[in-house]
Amino acid sequence: MADIIQLLPDHVANQIAAGEVVQRPSSVVKELLENAIDSGAAFIQLIVKDAGKTLIQVIDDGMGMSVTDARLSLERHATSKIRTADDLFNIHTKGFRGEALASIAAIAHMEMKTKRDVDDIGTSIKIEGSEVLSQEPDVVPTGTSVAVKNLFYNVPARRNFLKSEKVELRHIIDEFHRVALAHPNIEFKFHHNDSELFGLPETNMRQRIVNAFGPKTNEKLVPVDEDTEIVKITGFVGKPRFAKKTRGEQFFFVNDRYIKSPYLNHAVNSAFEGLIKDGVHASYFLFLTVDPHSIDINIHPTKTEIKFEDDHSIYAILRATVRHSLGQFNVAPVLDFERDSSMDTPYSFKDKAGAQPNVDVDRNFNPFSSKSPAFGRGFGRKKQQDWESLYIGLESKGNDNRIEMADMQFESDEISSTMFDDQDTKPVIKTFQIQNKYIVKAIKSGFVVINQNRAHQRILYESYLEQFTIKDAISQQLLFPKPMNFSRSEAKILSGIQSYLEQAGFVFDALEKDNVSLAGIPVGMEDDQIETVLNQLISDVEKQIPESHFSQSDLIAKSLAGSMGIKTGKRLTDEEQEYLVDKLFACKEPAISPFNTPTYITMRVEDLDKKFNV
Repeated sequence: MADIIQLLPDHVANQIAAGEVVQRPSSVVKELLENAIDSGAAFIQLIVKDAGKTLIQVIDDGMGMSVTDARLSLERHATSKIRTADDLFNIHTKGFRGEALASIAAIAHMEMKTKRDVDDIGTSIKIEGSEVLSQEPDVVPTGTSVAVKNLFYNVPARRNFLKSEKVELRHIIDEFHRVALAHPNIEFKFHHNDSELFGLPETNMRQRIVNAFGPKTNEKLVPVDEDTEIVKITGFVGKPRFAKKTRGEQFFFVNDRYIKSPYLNHAVNSAFEGLIKDGVHASYFLFLTVDPHSIDINIHPTKTEIKFEDDHSIYAILRATVRHSLGQFNVAPVLDFERDSSMDTPYSFKDKAGAQPNVDVDRNFNPFSSKSPAFGRGFGRKKQQDWESLYIGLESKGNDNRIEMADMQFESDEISSTMFDDQDTKPVIKTFQIQNKYIVKAIKSGFVVINQNRAHQRILYESYLEQFTIKDAISQQLLFPKPMNFSRSEAKILSGIQSYLEQAGFVFDALEKDNVSLAGIPVGMEDDQIETVLNQLISDVEKQIPESHFSQSDLIAKSLAGSMGIKTGKRLTDEEQEYLVDKLFACKEPAISPFNTPTYITMRVEDLDKKFNV
């Protein structure tokens, strides 16, 4: 039998490697930004078109590469960071595998321009599908520019798996944040389709977070700082009252490298135990510095997962540090019942000494002396007729000035009419509620059991779709515009669906990069629901769920209906139960909710007879 094992061609091996390293356009952004940081750049510019499908370009002012290094950087496992196997446990840079550029070049059209400061002229390389088309001298500035065009052009199946432009752009923004937050000493700029999304100047860590997520983020941050022999922890956590349903603003960095760690995330969540509700997540920006020999970051191609030598100790230290910071800044409650928090010294003044007050007293002052300027105005010189003048017109005239109680008028609240007109006779109850969850209604063949939450979702869903079509939504105006706490990227999502929200009944007083406020909300929405509903909507638009959506309007209608539907546990009056049942069976598809779950079940008399063996 002939030999059947053979070596793969280079272009096939590169495409297999690309499947691990390059999963979507954001993967390319991550690799190129990390290479720019490793080059020692002080300014990095990211240019993206069509969410990375058409162009991803990273320009830096780093050290650049020689002609030979530029060519070798496109080969697999060619790196300047590793010499021996021991170097894998003493890594201080971002990239070290030497796979990124070779993998990207295998599935895209790439053009690289680079020049060192000591060289008079740089080099330009064009490569398509691992094949170098040209390498020639070029006049370029010091640094490196890598342009990746037509990603996945030779892997159409992978390109078909890409999500919509909004989803892919969101992933790119996430990767940009992960790199930019770890390096506040570097200036970043991010352009998408010729418009600037982010301009982040060189600054400190707190200001970098504020610049990336909006000025309102500043008031949410609580500093965290702890230095031990095992780990040094710095950064910020969000105040519990600003916790959200989404996990968007949760960042762990180990030695300035972004990582994903459910284990450490559990440590932070346990520190917030008792401070936030179930189902919401606090934000955090935490930077851990450990000995490079105590971690292994070579366990995943994307280098976002690492192993700690002593993860149990780091878990305990992290949990205690976050809890201590929350208590230190009066965010977490303390157990001193005799302590009056109003007497606490502000944190910024805790080391300052109090100033001795200077009080001047005139020891010769006598208020009863005739020489005193206050004496002439005092009661001692007041004439009797001056006092009697106060009672002029109040002489008693018998009982003429008595006020009859019947003549008095009292201010009272105006009695408003009820939602339903009073009936002369008590209405016949046709429905009743079980466990504040189900509504039971009798029918000719038996009875139906209706899930009140799913039924209301179906009613709201069809109502919103109708409003999107005929644009006749009714809003309830707020007495004062309500400011909202949204990051810049979240505000951009709301701006993209603003027309649908206005048709649903939302009225925006302002909707800009860092300023979102509402002047009106849909009828029936409570004031305390606004932020929850919009946060859920943003999350759904980001993730493009529900999966069975047909259009943007359908997605928004489902999200709003899911957030505003009557919740399980709410007690409904008899009239509200009847109204809900009538509205449900007036829908086009009353049997299923917007999320393809049944809204009611039918029980026939025959089914009941079988239960009783009749």
